[in-house]
Amino acid sequence: MSMPGDSTVLRQTAAFLAEYASLLLGCGGTCIRIEKNTKRMAEAFGVNLDIFIMPDHVTVSVWNTAQTHAEIAQRRTAHCGISFDLNTRLSQLSWKIADNRLGLPAAVEHFEGIKTTKPTGKWEVLILTSFANAAFCRLFGGDWFAMLIVFISTLTGYRLKQIMLEDGRDVRLTFLCASFFSASISAGGHIFHIGSTPELALGTSVLYLIPGVPYINAVSDMIYRHYLCAFSRFFDAAVLTACLSAGLCAGMLMLGLKWF
Repeated sequence: MSMPGDSTVLRQTAAFLAEYASLLLGCGGTCIRIEKNTKRMAEAFGVNLDIFIMPDHVTVSVWNTAQTHAEIAQRRTAHCGISFDLNTRLSQLSWKIADNRLGLPAAVEHFEGIKTTKPTGKWEVLILTSFANAAFCRLFGGDWFAMLIVFISTLTGYRLKQIMLEDGRDVRLTFLCASFFSASISAGGHIFHIGSTPELALGTSVLYLIPGVPYINAVSDMIYRHYLCAFSRFFDAAVLTACLSAGLCAGMLMLGLKWF
């Protein structure tokens, strides 16, 4: 029977924890969550763990309890997109392993099942995002006409975003084009004098593109001294914000709207 200190078991454990950490990082997990989850599982496996998290990869060192032998595994960050469902399932797995003392084979089996989890349907996300953005418009004081304009502009812009990302287009270009498309449609409220708050329809039509999760994660990573990941996430989010702002300004400029 293999013991936690065996070289083969250490190697397999390191590979599993590195795969787990890379997937959790890719789906939007903060660095502190990754550290806590992986260390929780390492304790359940009876090994010691060191983890080094970078924006593009994760390095895991697994030691036997006597600190006489270690195995290292490195994995690139999984590019799976932000997913709260996947994030939750991975965190639940870490607690299941810790509470039930699952062995490595059982943990790997559960992990493989999580990796095959299907994302939320794109049509459901499209409709719900459009309703949510229209609700934002109402929250800021927009009338019902403005809400309808925002719903339509979000529906079309977000669908363009889905198509471009599925086609493998650069995410920055995607944000610029989606913002331009949504802004151009929502500007119809100004051009055709629809409703009493057309400026709110224009201003909130691109809110669905704001990269809120990267901004929040950047603050969390900075608080817990993961400065490289914090700055990487912050500047990635800032670049996307600049792209959507450029698309919004381009739409206003093309349709001849006054900025001030």
